[in-house]
Amino acid sequence: SINGGILLTTQLFANNIGLYYSTIGGDTQDCACFIANEIGDGVDAIDIGDADIDDLKSKDCLIVGAPTWNTGAERERSMTIWDQWLYTELPKLDLTGKRLAVFGAGDQVGYKYNYCDAVGEIYECFMKRGAEGNYGKTSTDGYNYVESKAVDEDGKFLGVVFDQDNQSELSRDRAKAWVRQLKEE
Repeated sequence: SINGGILLTTQLFANNIGLYYSTIGGDTQDCACFIANEIGDGVDAIDIGDADIDDLKSKDCLIVGAPTWNTGAERERSMTIWDQWLYTELPKLDLTGKRLAVFGAGDQVGYKYNYCDAVGEIYECFMKRGAEGNYGKTSTDGYNYVESKAVDEDGKFLGVVFDQDNQSELSRDRAKAWVRQLKEE
């Protein structure tokens, strides 16, 4: 928000940020890097498989993302290290008070009934550990899918979603707009 002409840094970006992802084919990593570049300030995109748990616990703000591969599954939807991490490492953590923003990559044409479902799973798992998750929700306008567990009860995506298969030309702009939104929330 702007107060007296001075742009105030939001709560999400007020303190140190951890940006974590996992990927299979590289699309989610690319999107994580787009986000990291927009944030700047030395924020690096870190594969959750390489993350130091103590470092993650020290972060005040967590930005997490995954692809969706295991379509139709009730859990373990990404087919990445997240599938194990969410159910073995995350339950050991108390994330009370940590601010959460989520993102994901999927194929809205080939998987229109499960588009970016892993985003919903990650969001739910982190929220169960005490994270605060009302940051970075985005409109579903401009997407062509039928169902997604990444959509909340208000009809918004829980975070930003990317489609590197069908709309890769929009990814950098989506990352830029999302980071701008996070800074304003």
